[in-house]
Amino acid sequence: MKILPFKIVAGPGDNPMIVVTYKGEEKKLSPEEILSMVLTKMREIAEAYLGSTVKNAVVTVPAYFNNSQRQATRNSGAIAGLNVMRIIGESTAAAIAYSLDKKASSGMKKNVLIFDLGGGNLDVSLLIIEEGMVEVKSVDGDPYLGGEDFDNRMVNHFVKEFKRKDKKDISGNARALRRLRTACERAKRILSSTAETTVEVDCLLDGIDFYSSITRARFEELKMDLFRKCMESVELCLRAANMDKNSVDDVVLVGGSCRIPKVQELLQELFNGKELCKSLNPDEAVAYGAAVHAAILSGNLQDLLLFDIIPLSLGVGVVGDLMNVVIPRNTTIPTKKEKEFTTIFDNQTSVLVDVYEGESKIIIDNNLLGKLELSGTPPSPKGVSKINVCFDIDVNGILTVSAVEKTTGKNNKITITNDEGSLSKEEIEKMVKEAEKYKAEYEELKKKTDAKNALENYAYNMKNTVTDDKISPKLAPEDRKKIEDAIEEAFEWLEANQLGEADEFEDKMNELKSICTPIIAKIDE
Repeated sequence: MKILPFKIVAGPGDNPMIVVTYKGEEKKLSPEEILSMVLTKMREIAEAYLGSTVKNAVVTVPAYFNNSQRQATRNSGAIAGLNVMRIIGESTAAAIAYSLDKKASSGMKKNVLIFDLGGGNLDVSLLIIEEGMVEVKSVDGDPYLGGEDFDNRMVNHFVKEFKRKDKKDISGNARALRRLRTACERAKRILSSTAETTVEVDCLLDGIDFYSSITRARFEELKMDLFRKCMESVELCLRAANMDKNSVDDVVLVGGSCRIPKVQELLQELFNGKELCKSLNPDEAVAYGAAVHAAILSGNLQDLLLFDIIPLSLGVGVVGDLMNVVIPRNTTIPTKKEKEFTTIFDNQTSVLVDVYEGESKIIIDNNLLGKLELSGTPPSPKGVSKINVCFDIDVNGILTVSAVEKTTGKNNKITITNDEGSLSKEEIEKMVKEAEKYKAEYEELKKKTDAKNALENYAYNMKNTVTDDKISPKLAPEDRKKIEDAIEEAFEWLEANQLGEADEFEDKMNELKSICTPIIAKIDE
């Protein structure tokens, strides 16, 4: 939160809300709403390219996204007006792209490690790829480690340097930090191909220009501990799959930050000098794989068996505040597993099933996903009544928990949506309506902006036309004066009516055209 350029506050249920100013009014938006805006923009880009409406989508998420995060992603799709057909892990999508690559077309079974280091997170997955099948064996990663962290280290380095050289502290100036971060991000990219580069920012603070240089060696030194953390995630992923690094056939690089030479060097060292697979475009591999999977779901491509996994163990809370695991982490999905539990008190007539996810044996260290109450069980001595609890996970990683009392057949079930943190159906519907309202406002704003730009462009074109060496001599002095006066008046009107409506700009455009067009037409004749 210290380095983000926006404010975050606690909302209902202590959930994070992003504070924005819209039309002079402060609004609080949930992460689901923010993501829905991104998805809406992506849909508009796709529709503009395809020339047709897009209603369905395959959405990729970090491999370690838990049940609640995947459900929140699905809610974002609903707010954006999309039918989310499938949610798959980013590394799984990259593996689909890899499986179609020429190196994976031999039909041989391969153990492939996907190393996905993007701007905001690290995703490491180990997969088995055969012809027509992609099976995830294990996942690991770090949701707080990515290219932005590398940028921040460089920013902090130069903030200290600026303070040392110019006795000025920019750490509290958001604008100066933003400009410096942009320069650092540019320098980071350049250092992937050169040994040294400069960081320059004009008027960084109080009119003082900032100029410095940084070598690749210094860049690597600033971030070496972060690079080491990346390798730790790789080792943990291998360990979770019970696989030796020598058994890995290919290491596939995905994500823009994997272009950093030191990251590649450390990966090669870890895998005993193995050549890294760079045949995929690291920026496009995930989207490409998602598009392929969407084509399969739409029946436009031959089916591909896809076996994803759950990133965290799922279970129920039992006596002693312990978690009894029903489905262990890295289990292939879809899956369905059952376990039998019993009452812990005499004459117990209801049972509360607390559903948790996490790797700790103690429930307080894990994440509570939801509660399922089974009432109406027959009073009996403790341990007599048997309750069968079933965990059912679908292809999207969404969990449904059901419980049945064996003697009476009493049953109940819930789909885990993390009710405390997730959006209710009513909230989603409200956000959908707001999104439609914002879309209408956006369309109106776009229409206004297009009309304003059209008027401005026409005025400039006419200004250039009357000064053109070929056209200017053909203009009568009074006609030139007439056009120049009209253009000048149009610019003055534009300056005074920046917030005008679309029809006002269109009327002004027609007025200007009515003066200019007949005069220019006489020259063309």
